[in-house]
Parts: sequence; structure tokens; C-alpha cells
Amino acid sequence: ENVGCRTLSLSAHVGFDSLPDQLLRKSIKHGFCFNILCIGETGIGKSALMSSLFNTNFEDSPSTHFLSSVRLRAQTCEVQESNVLLKLTVVKTVGFGDQVNKADTYQPIVDYIDAQFEAYLEEELKIIRSLFSYHDTRIHVCLYFISPTGRSLKTIDLLTMRSLDSKVNIIPVIGKADSISKTELQEFKKKIMSELISNGIRIYQFPTDDETVSEINTITNGYLPFAVVGSMEKVKIGNKMVRARQYPWGIVKVENESHCDTIMLRRMLCTNMEDLKEKTRAYYESYRRCRLEKLGCRDIGSENKPVSLQEVIEAKRLEFCLEMERKEEEIKQRFLQKMNEKAAMLEEAEQQASMPVLTKYERLMLMHQEEELKLEEKKKLLEDEIAQFIEKKTITVLLQSQVSVCTPVVSLK
Repeated sequence: ENVGCRTLSLSAHVGFDSLPDQLLRKSIKHGFCFNILCIGETGIGKSALMSSLFNTNFEDSPSTHFLSSVRLRAQTCEVQESNVLLKLTVVKTVGFGDQVNKADTYQPIVDYIDAQFEAYLEEELKIIRSLFSYHDTRIHVCLYFISPTGRSLKTIDLLTMRSLDSKVNIIPVIGKADSISKTELQEFKKKIMSELISNGIRIYQFPTDDETVSEINTITNGYLPFAVVGSMEKVKIGNKMVRARQYPWGIVKVENESHCDTIMLRRMLCTNMEDLKEKTRAYYESYRRCRLEKLGCRDIGSENKPVSLQEVIEAKRLEFCLEMERKEEEIKQRFLQKMNEKAAMLEEAEQQASMPVLTKYERLMLMHQEEELKLEEKKKLLEDEIAQFIEKKTITVLLQSQVSVCTPVVSLK
């Protein structure tokens, strides 16, 4: 309540009691939007349930089991009831649970939900924005399909719901619930709720604070998770064509509450649609706060005083300019350092390139001088040997001549 606000009584009719009627006419004129995310294994009956909930046929191509990763397929259509137009977007997971390695199966789903929040935030932060006519793609409710095994939740179910319960309203549903008996179904429901509570997973609880829907919502919360059955075909029963699944042993009527909870799920979605959207806005506010805090925006300054957006932007601009100046100076210093290093490298390379030439020339000169000295020594030795040989030869010739003169001639007679 506002402090100091007085409550006054009117003495006559003014006319502002027509404000709700104005809002109603405005809302009807522009229509409403609602976005549903269906998570479940291939063939669990997501398309059949959507067709049964909104009494229409969503044309959808069959999915394959051989995708390398999970993909999300969005389909938007407009449905009209009386004079109310609803822009409905159904997002389905394709290939969920089909991979051999299921460790990161839920990550594409988390990324998709965050991407819708980010797109809305970008539109919100634009200078020229049109949020009123903007197609809001934020996920308002997640129908998580659980396989009708009758035993317990799979690990992939627990991991996926745990990663999503802080981002979207989760309503667990048991797909193809006509495949197990009613006794097994009730036990399976209790086991699912027990596992969700023990693992700390928060699912959407229908609000009970509004007196108009408090009683029905309290009863409905006891039916969670919903046991649903969907059908793309109609079967003639009596004089009516109803959505049903026909078996050899009988017919399961989709719109019979004693057969399944599909009608209850439809009623609860329509009754609490505005609350689902309000909870989605709360999840978005949490995402928006984290994103703006990462960008440096804040409401309270360093002295615990409120700061305006202009002051925050100016502070960020100054911080950005200082950071740019610091980086510019750092780049300059790095450039000068690299230039000096390059000049030193070039100078050293020049020195190294000239040094081997001089060294080689000097080495060749030394080798040439050594060879000359060796040749001189060899020449000297050879000349000495020649002189000795000539001397020996002369002596030998002289001795031979002396021997021939002194030797007498002996007669043979």
C-alpha cells in the first residue's frame, strides 16, 4: 500500500469502472499468444495430444530415430474460438532420447528457452521498440511426456527436468496412458511424484490463492502427473464423431475423464493460462537480471545509494574508454617492442651473413699459405736429394775410372 494515500468516497458516478471493459476489448482486438513446449521421446504421442487439446490437426512430418542431436521444431498457428483469437506456438523436441550418449540431451532445450528470453530482452532494450505487437516466443508451459513404463523415471527425465525447472513451468504427463492398467497407473503416478520430490525437482502447481479456482485447482494438483491419451482420428460412436483410439477390445475416448486426464489438462491450461504467463514473466525477470548484471548494470552504487541508468551508462562508457586507452597503449608498446626485436634480428642476421664469408676467405688464405710452405719444404728436400745424388754419382764415376787404370791386363795364354 502507498504510504500517505487517502481513500475517498465518490458522491456520484464518474465512469472509470469501464476500465476492465476497455482492457477486455483491447485484448480481444489484438488477440492472445500462448507457447507450449512438448518434450518426449519419438513416438510418445506429442502431436496427437496437441491435436486433441485444441480440437484441430497439426500437420507434422514424422520424426526419425537417427538424429545425432536433439532438435526443436516450432510451429505457429492461429486458432479462433467465438471472437477470441489465440496465436498458438507448439515447440516439439525431435530425436529426444534417441542418442547413444545422452549426457547433453537436454542442453539444446535449455539453449532454446534462453534464446527466447534473449530475443525478448533485445527487443526490450531497443531504442525504437514495439513490445505490444512483438511476437512473444517465450515458453509459457512445458509438457514433459513420461514413458508409460509403470516403474520409475529415467535418468534422462530427472536430468532434463532439473535443468529446466528454474526456467519454465513444467507439467509432467504420462503419454499413451491407455497402455497400462488403472491400478498400475495410480501406483506409477505416486512413484513419479515421490521421485520428483526426493530429487528436488519443482513442477508447476496450479494456484490455489484465487477463490474462484482454488477448489478445482487443489483437486487437480492431486492428479499430477496427468495420464493423457491423444488421437489424430475420430471414431463414430452413436451419432457423434469423437476423438478416440479404437482397439480390438474396445474404444478409449480422449474426451472421457474416466478414460484419461486429457480433458482435465485442457481445462487447467485454459483456466490458468494467465497464471502460466505470469510465472513465465517471473522466470524472464530472473534471466534479465542475471544478463544485465553480467553487462555491469546495477541499481545500487558502491556507497549503497541508488544510481540512475544514465550514471551506469556513463560509468560503463568511461570504463570502456579507459580500457580502450590501456589496450591502445599496450598495443603500441607491443608494436615498438616487436619493431626493436625485428631490427635487432635483422642486424644480427646481417652480421651472421657477413661473418662466414670473411672466415672462409681467411681459412682459404691460410690453407694456401700452408700448402706453399709444404711445397717449399718438399722442394728443398728434393733439391738436397738431387745434390746428394749428383755427389754420389760423381764419386762413383771417379772410383770406377781409377779402378780401370790400375788393373793390369792378364793374358789368357
